Amino acid sequence: MNRLASEPGAAQLPPVNPAEKPSFSVDLVIFTTYEDCLQVLLVKRAEAPFKGRWALPGGLLEPGRDDAIEGCALRRLVEKTGVEAPYLEQLKTYGSCDRDPRGWTATTVYFALIASELVRPRANQETVRWTPIQGEGVSCELAFDHARILADAVERLRSKLEYTHIAVHLLPKEFTLPELQRIYEMILQQPLDKSSFRRRVAQADMLEEIPGKLRDGSGRPAQVYRFRDYDRRTFFPRSISRYAR
Repeated sequence: MNRLASEPGAAQLPPVNPAEKPSFSVDLVIFTTYEDCLQVLLVKRAEAPFKGRWALPGGLLEPGRDDAIEGCALRRLVEKTGVEAPYLEQLKTYGSCDRDPRGWTATTVYFALIASELVRPRANQETVRWTPIQGEGVSCELAFDHARILADAVERLRSKLEYTHIAVHLLPKEFTLPELQRIYEMILQQPLDKSSFRRRVAQADMLEEIPGKLRDGSGRPAQVYRFRDYDRRTFFPRSISRYAR
């Protein structure tokens, strides 16, 4: 007998079935920004378990169709949004005997960023919808352990704002400084000081002006910019959180 399992108060694990094989899936946390907030794509489950509850999109790895885990993630992304991801990053692998009431499961999770102008979900709002991020999650209860997964993805996204160009994937190729700052504010969910933010961007040398191109706004016309290099990582001299108002 397992000595640990026989001790008072020890957790009693279900008996192991050697013939049972864990199922493996890929899940996606797909972010965009519109209606002035960061949003995540959710799908409503059509069958048990958790029938009728919202969940992150994904599905089982299909050996006949998927020759790699990332390939499965890319396929699922196109199925749900109709576009290829301009940015896709592996977040983490989650696995345990209690993730799914049907048995032992494991999933590799990717998070994706898509500019709102590119997004075209392939289903109606009754089964697939964009849902605002509030804090580190959403207002509805999610299936499985997807609330934890979503919180981890939001934390990763916010932390990467500190040292990379990751925000570029939520913007059109050409944008103004107020539009860039607003993307940061939507992700961080806090206002940033305008002067300090622009000084930080200038120190990072991450943008270049598009000569002669201005965009009308609420005040005087704003200069239009683009990122210098989509692939180069940028390390900022100070944390962006220091510029919160």
